[in-house]
Order: sequence, then structure tokens, then C-alpha cells
Amino acid sequence: MKTSNELLKSGSDFLRENNIKSNIIDAELLLSKVLGQPREKILVESDLKPNQTQIKNFYNLILRRGLSKEPIAYILNKKEFWSLNFSIGREVLIPRPETEILVETIVKYFKGKNPFVLDVGTGSGCIIISLFQEFTKSKGIAIDISQKALKFAKLNAKTSNTINRIRFINSSICDFHNSKFDLIVSNPPYISRPDLNDLDESIKYFEPKLALDGGNDGLDVIRKVIYKSGKILKINGMLALEIGNGQYKKVSQILKLNKFREKFLIKDYKNNIRCIFSVLNHY
Repeated sequence: MKTSNELLKSGSDFLRENNIKSNIIDAELLLSKVLGQPREKILVESDLKPNQTQIKNFYNLILRRGLSKEPIAYILNKKEFWSLNFSIGREVLIPRPETEILVETIVKYFKGKNPFVLDVGTGSGCIIISLFQEFTKSKGIAIDISQKALKFAKLNAKTSNTINRIRFINSSICDFHNSKFDLIVSNPPYISRPDLNDLDESIKYFEPKLALDGGNDGLDVIRKVIYKSGKILKINGMLALEIGNGQYKKVSQILKLNKFREKFLIKDYKNNIRCIFSVLNHY
């Protein structure tokens, strides 16, 4: 019978041969899931003796990761974001480190305040839930056109004890009518339809198209969010948008047309403009 150490080696070797760059940590996380033990324990106690069923389950997960290129987050059904563990499934986009930059900037901007927040296209709920870890008295609304996504968002809100402060509504931004907000935040679909086929296999075949497809030029949903935000933001309210690579100039024009003034821009880890923060011009 193989030890945990031998399983880790054979699993990570297989993943490496199949071009999985994170082969070592992925093997560790998958074995941790199968054994129901913390990853740290598996690394320290290298001679654990998994049973036959656990060994079989481990190799099944390794095959999913190596051959199908299924994202590790979907296999584990969780993803860490803002030091929280979010439950996720293939119905929601996997939270990205770039989006943490968006959250971090909002937290700094509203420091000491408790803004009334609208999260457009909430998905797993990672943005509004993470914000409410910092804004401990804030309330808000999270909307999504996917009912399946909202199930995950509600589950995550329960786990993080923010469920009583967030209303979850199955709605698009176009059909949404409500009171005025201090902050509207959105990480909308922004991949152009022709570019969907060029996405990495792990994204193209696994992540929900609904959360990726931004229409022919990638800006369909962004246009709607900007237009509607002009109607439901308070005076001096903030619109915080995550955008795709190379979209800044076009999004900037749409903001100006809708009487928004850019407050500041945030670049991601690869030096692309990733987030635009704007306020309404009031003449």
C-alpha cells in the first residue's frame, strides 16, 4: 500500500507531465481533500497510509486535473479570497486575485464608513461579502441573473455571518429599480464573444459562459452597468468597475458620455488597467 508521500510524488509527476504548473500544491490539496486532513498534516506526517478507496479517489481527482484541465477550485468546491473560504461550483466564476485589488481599494476609500452597496453580478458573493468583513455595519444588495449563482452567494453569506446584511435578488441591472447607493461595484462579463474561443481550456470548458460573455465587443454589460449606475448612485457615490485588458479607453468614453468623472485607476499584477473608480458629475 502506498504512503501519502508516494502518492504525492506520483500525483504531482503526472500533473507536471500534463503541463500543470502548480502540480505540487495541487497534488497536496487533492490528497488533503481525499483524506479529510489539513494539507499541513499531510506534509508533516509523510508516511500516512491511505486505504484502497482513498487511493482510487485521489487518482480520479488527479486525472480530472491533469487530463481534463478542470480547475482545482471546482474539484475542491472552494476558493480562498480575502482570507475567507468561498464555496463555489461550476455555476460561478472562480474568484481571482485581481478582484482582491478591487476590494482592497474600496476598503481604503471608504475607511471608517459603512456604505450602502450594490454588487452587480455577484456570482459567489466574494466581493460584497469580503467588503462586509471590513464594513461591519454596512448593508447592501447583491444581484445576479443566475439563480444557481445566487445559491452559492447565499451559502457564502451564511458561512461568513453577513446574510442578515445582504439582500440577494435574481435580476439584471436593467430590470433593477431601487434606492440610491453609496457604492456600486461590479466585476461584469467582459470577454468579447470572438475571444471566448481563445481562452485557456480550464476557463473555456469549465467556467460559466454567462459570467464571461460580454457581447461582441466585450462591453455590453459594462454599458448597462454604467448607464443604470447614473440613475441609482447617490451624489458623490462611487462606481467601481473591473474591466478587461485593453478596454480602458472605450470604457472611459462610455463613462464620460454618462457624466461620470474618473477618480482613479488601479493596475493589476501585470500592469494592465484593471479597475476604474468613478463618481458622477453633477452640474
